[in-house]
Amino acid sequence: MALYWLCIFRVFASSVEVIVEPPMWWVGMAQPKLQLLLRGKDIGAATIQLQQYPNVKMLSQQSVANSDYLFVNLLINEGAATGQLQFKITWPDGQESILSYALGARKKASAARKGFDNSDVIYLINPDRFANGDVSNDTQANLLEGVTPTDPDGRHGGDIAGIIQHLDYLAQLGVTQLWLTPVLENNHPKYSYHGYAITDFYQVDGRMGSNEAYRTLSLLAQKQGMGLVMDMVLNHSGSHHWWVSAPPTPDWLNPKTHLGQFSATSHARQTIQDPHASSNDKRAFSDGWFVPDMADLNQRQPLLAQYLIQNAIWWVEYADLSGIRVDTYSYSDKTFLTEWTKALLDEYPQLGIVGEEWSTNPAIASYWQQGKHNHDGYESYLPSVMDFSLQQAVIEGLQEPESWNTGLIKIYQSLANDFLYPHPEKLLVFADNHDMSRVFTSLKQDVAKTKMALGLLLTTRGIAQLYYGSEILLDNTPSDAHGVIRADFPGGFAHHTVNAFTGQGLTPAQKDMQQWLTQLLNFRKQQPVLHQGDLMHFSPQNGVYVYFRYNDDQSLMMILNNNARPLTLELSRFNERLIGYRHYQSPLQLELKGDLDKPIELSPNSFTLLQLQQ
Repeated sequence: MALYWLCIFRVFASSVEVIVEPPMWWVGMAQPKLQLLLRGKDIGAATIQLQQYPNVKMLSQQSVANSDYLFVNLLINEGAATGQLQFKITWPDGQESILSYALGARKKASAARKGFDNSDVIYLINPDRFANGDVSNDTQANLLEGVTPTDPDGRHGGDIAGIIQHLDYLAQLGVTQLWLTPVLENNHPKYSYHGYAITDFYQVDGRMGSNEAYRTLSLLAQKQGMGLVMDMVLNHSGSHHWWVSAPPTPDWLNPKTHLGQFSATSHARQTIQDPHASSNDKRAFSDGWFVPDMADLNQRQPLLAQYLIQNAIWWVEYADLSGIRVDTYSYSDKTFLTEWTKALLDEYPQLGIVGEEWSTNPAIASYWQQGKHNHDGYESYLPSVMDFSLQQAVIEGLQEPESWNTGLIKIYQSLANDFLYPHPEKLLVFADNHDMSRVFTSLKQDVAKTKMALGLLLTTRGIAQLYYGSEILLDNTPSDAHGVIRADFPGGFAHHTVNAFTGQGLTPAQKDMQQWLTQLLNFRKQQPVLHQGDLMHFSPQNGVYVYFRYNDDQSLMMILNNNARPLTLELSRFNERLIGYRHYQSPLQLELKGDLDKPIELSPNSFTLLQLQQ
């Protein structure tokens, strides 16, 4: 049993509060070395000694420029037992005190955990906006911002307890992974709900719940057949983090100003790959601050780099995660990113990791995927990147008139660029997320085209991701402000009159979409051909795009009709994928069945899924 109850975040030594991070660790890790950050008044001037403990050795203590920090390096050899390490601290005034540190036992087969893959559908949740399961934690005395439900940019009170209370709904919907935007502490006076300005990397925000609640969510989700994906931020911290006002080293953060002005990031992510880019442009991208309230971290600083690596490993082990989504992936130092991903995969070879590389150019995005032979020799270990190219192509292609270079051809062209990726099957595909207008809004409230978009993304290659509320057509018209895009999920809060969890008050269109998507998701869950099968597609003609997912045993045929009128589709053009099959039936429309030697009648603006039969 893991000794979580022995975790010590703070000890009082010689009347000095000492904070230790990571707060505890485990025996039997692949990497035997462990770096402890100790923070306390003048701790850097103290002497640390590890009391004798079999198979654990203290390698060194490292003082830094700020005397309120001390780094201790340990070696935890094979055979070390669970228990309490005891460190004797000798303070400059000669006083002595004892600091205890817990070593716990890992979960059985922890290293072999299965991460998310292309058999999964990941459901993205903004926890503050999903459901308020515990109103007692809405306001915390030690946190600056309380709940203001009517403010789109304020906290609304959603929490981990609210997600736990609705796990049945999520399981019945058919999703298999939960990605929560960051739940760690964001102690800012305003606009703290989104979670991306972290002020404590080892503590769940009290308004979201607790570390234990997060771990309980992971356990209960697993019992419902769902994994938990943590949204991690490596590029920056919140400006109210304790290391911003008092960094351990002068180079812990990248400078906030350059030449007397705020050093804002350029967002010119292409500079990393550009063979002609100036050093100044590269620096402006990787070292600039995202916004004034998000301090840019300098991952070239080795102590900080190790801190971030260990923090990620700690959360995977502690919360039993199935994967990680990395925010603003390419903004961090690229050498560090290789070290970070490799360290995670050394510990957990099958862990799912996806990086946000917001580029619609596959030549830029593919640079970051594991296995890519890059022109500059850069080696990445990142298994998956987000497919912004396909997302843009779907939204644009479904709305444009059909021609040789507009309409569905954009979807075809985006997928045709898969040769740039070493593993296109591992790309994360999505119609929208928390940083862009919702798919229903982008498609101008067209239900049929929304089904076309979601149908495609749930049946093409890749790992599928849905944004919460897509199943009930949540809409951010007329505003694309983030606070509106991240609207409350109906039924998650006491004052709601509409409840999407039960169906109460939903419109007929919303109920139909919820039922249709539930049917498709649960069908997808049972279809290995949609997880591992090959993809073959045919260039769109006359506003119709046809593609197949197939293996040796099964074949599915998908058809997008982007015409506002019914269409009769002759099938002879697709004969190379129809060989061996004579009939078809739709699992979503059981009345839709027939023979493959006859044309198929397509409804206007429709997504059609057919199972081929011999």
